[in-house]
Amino acid sequence: MTIKLRPLFFVLALIAGVHQAAAQGTRFFRISGPAATTIAAFLPDGTMVWSNALPGTNYTVQTVTSLCGGTNWVDYVQLPVTTGVNTNLIFAFTPPAGMALIPAGVFTMGDTLDGDTSAMPTKATVSAFYMDVNLVSYSQWQTVYAYATSHGYGFDNAGSGKAANYPVLTVDWYDCVKWCNARSEMEGRTAAYYTDAAQAAVYRTGHVDVQKGWVRWNAGYRLPTEAEWEKAARGGLTGDRFPWGNTIDWSHANYIADPALYLYDINPDTGYDPTFSEGASPVGYFAPNGYGLHDMAGNVWEWCWDWYGSYPAGSVTDPQGPGSGPGRVYRGGSWADLAWSCRVAKRNCDNPPTLGSSGLGFRSVLPPGQP
Repeated sequence: MTIKLRPLFFVLALIAGVHQAAAQGTRFFRISGPAATTIAAFLPDGTMVWSNALPGTNYTVQTVTSLCGGTNWVDYVQLPVTTGVNTNLIFAFTPPAGMALIPAGVFTMGDTLDGDTSAMPTKATVSAFYMDVNLVSYSQWQTVYAYATSHGYGFDNAGSGKAANYPVLTVDWYDCVKWCNARSEMEGRTAAYYTDAAQAAVYRTGHVDVQKGWVRWNAGYRLPTEAEWEKAARGGLTGDRFPWGNTIDWSHANYIADPALYLYDINPDTGYDPTFSEGASPVGYFAPNGYGLHDMAGNVWEWCWDWYGSYPAGSVTDPQGPGSGPGRVYRGGSWADLAWSCRVAKRNCDNPPTLGSSGLGFRSVLPPGQP
């Protein structure tokens, strides 16, 4: 493996990190791969232009927060290349408020670490998107909910939460989808979900099992696909069990500890995290992953777009799941779950009207290039 870096690239990477301090902190970047490459430019929008790549191979952009020592480089995104000169958006100087850029790239969805046959690995290439840094909070939910219910939207549940800065709870899949539409319209964006293939009627009321062709995938806010969620949760890491590495304890996530049951659970005590009184923790309480996202493991489960089904064989690009299934997917584990459920590869599903008691919430994504 050879690496070639231009000093100018480090200077520009530092500038990018300053702009992203609130979400991701100061960062430096480098490229590693099967041949030396040259960084031609790092543009003001966070786009990296680089050359001398070998077509048909993968390169890995790595990141570090300090050059002191220079030994803690971690994977940030894997880039499949088809030409010698490439242009990739890898960082966002000015992302939408409360969101972080998840750069386009390829990753391994699922793993073989723990014998979970529901998540056998497949290669997935996912386009760039923005994701909420935090779970949708109760106060954020209430703001959009108030707008929605005065603009023709109907919800089955008003939602609940321990406090304003805690995740919203007792919301079903249908309500989350409608809420995303309302958030888009409240901000003057085009809604993503419709009730027909012509995409003429915005989904605002009732239980509609929205089909793939009824979604404007490059429009407003929506739930992440399962592939988007897992790529974001991994934070650029490759082959790890959790968003930060391979072991878990209460310093990383809000979950039920049982170190006698799972060797990768290294918490010194057993049971619920006593800090949160057997319930959810505030959004953003724990340190973010490599993409600046909080609570991608534990706290509350997160609704995704997909119907549950087997992963497709071979390599896939922007998969949207099967056309039907036993339930809609949710991911991430919760405060009321063991370490097994907090693994990045863990999958779960339920009927779309399910509320999930006090352990099921969501966050939204937004395609890039939105005003």
